[in-house]
Amino acid sequence: MTTDPHTAERRRDPPLSGVRVLDAATLFAGPMAATILGDYGADVVKIEHPKRGDPVRDHGPSRSGVGLWWTMLGRNKHTIGLALNTEEGADVMRRLAADADVLIENFRPGTLERWGLDPAELLERNPRLVVARVTGFGQFGPYARRPGFGTLAESMSGFAAMTGEPDGPPTLPPFGLADGIAALTTAQAVMTALYERDARSGRGQIVDLAIIEPILSVLGPQPIVYDQLGTVQRRTGNRSVNNAPRNTYRCRDGKWVAVSTSAQSIAERVMHLVGHPEVTREPWFASGVERAAHAHELDGYVAAWIAERDLADVVAAFEAAEAAAAPIYDIADVFADPQYQALDTITTVQDPVLGPVRMQNLLYRLSASPGRIAWTGRPRGADTYRVLHDRLGLTDQELDRLAAAGVIAGETA
Repeated sequence: MTTDPHTAERRRDPPLSGVRVLDAATLFAGPMAATILGDYGADVVKIEHPKRGDPVRDHGPSRSGVGLWWTMLGRNKHTIGLALNTEEGADVMRRLAADADVLIENFRPGTLERWGLDPAELLERNPRLVVARVTGFGQFGPYARRPGFGTLAESMSGFAAMTGEPDGPPTLPPFGLADGIAALTTAQAVMTALYERDARSGRGQIVDLAIIEPILSVLGPQPIVYDQLGTVQRRTGNRSVNNAPRNTYRCRDGKWVAVSTSAQSIAERVMHLVGHPEVTREPWFASGVERAAHAHELDGYVAAWIAERDLADVVAAFEAAEAAAAPIYDIADVFADPQYQALDTITTVQDPVLGPVRMQNLLYRLSASPGRIAWTGRPRGADTYRVLHDRLGLTDQELDRLAAAGVIAGETA
């Protein structure tokens, strides 16, 4: 019997076991970065305002009084209520940071310093600490102190300007795209700093991440194209400026399919499939950019062929021809898709209030030391007493006094 390498090593600890992370960030890039680290075994402590809690608890839909976004974003995190803007709260934070590997925060520049939590001073106390500072515009520059959200990054990066129909307005995504990209980047930056610390210098450092930058980095070669050619990319709808046919097409049954022809061979297969091989012999067809200049003609051929067939038949025909097409899914379709099911992309986790809930699984699979979702987002302050007792040695009397003073909030042990 062959042993599956993905299950043979399940007893090994997750790769980030022993890494202590303090998540003092909100909405959304910083907390998502901490979630990613927690998914792979990091010991994450979520620090919330003792009265208000994390804003995401009340953000978006809820069920049975439980915020569903928090249920997902707060997974694998211990929660403590701590007022960082008080002298005693800042002292507790300094003591937590003295024994941590990572601190993730997204307060406006100067806020931590005003509270007596200057990252440079935290590094003096704990030279191995990695402090990830996630803000809209970075720690310096003329916009540094402005409030920053992902929507502003989507606007300022060029994403909105290039998204939408040519004769329509700039278009924003209906979700936190810039925040998500920044979260992935923050997690990668933290891991880079931890590797440098552990493999080389032995010292931590400060990560300065501006949400306006990572999304700009994934928009392709626009900066160098503008620098060298003076070209500003305009809105082209679902079409590409680099190849064609590339669009979404309506099927006979009212469903939609997307077609991509980034590779020359794929473009040729598509045109053979839809009954117009003659265009592949045109001189311009050999260039993706030239095909894009003839997108209207090519789209017409593809759209007419697809419009005469149901979605299932279109997808099957493209697969048989080894051409690239995919159905346009909503989330219900994602749940039902056999490939997503095989990958367990949407996995089931038990929640103490909601029961079994389904949410996005881990970002990637590791064969020898996989991560896991141990629990969903916990109640506000659920771990305050336990974490501060276990890590800092605070007695029940000291914890009760801090609670009475409004410095901490949470359930008693």
